[in-house]
Amino acid sequence: MQIQVLKSKVHRAVITEANLNYVGSLTLDQDLIDAAGMFVNEKIQVVNVNNGERIETYLISGGRGSGVCCLNGPAARKGMEGDVVIIISYGLIDVKEAKDWQPVVVFPKEGNRL
Repeated sequence: MQIQVLKSKVHRAVITEANLNYVGSLTLDQDLIDAAGMFVNEKIQVVNVNNGERIETYLISGGRGSGVCCLNGPAARKGMEGDVVIIISYGLIDVKEAKDWQPVVVFPKEGNRL
């Protein structure tokens, strides 16, 4: 049997912009994507600490070192610049492996930098 577990998360990034007129997704600094072991186009959950909103979308690469964390398309209605978010990805693993599983957690510093 397999279960879904926390694979990785970026804990307490700050939204730098919200772009309602984009197709959809979350644009995130590529350095944060790499540090968290996430992938461009990966399905993610974004949890907004400020307002309790929780959305599912996918990742788009932002410039390395840019600090970008941009809600795009309809997701832009779920948060605003300055809101704190947790970006979560999940994975399926064998239940036998779950007992020893350790997710990757990234804690960005000011400006969404590593």
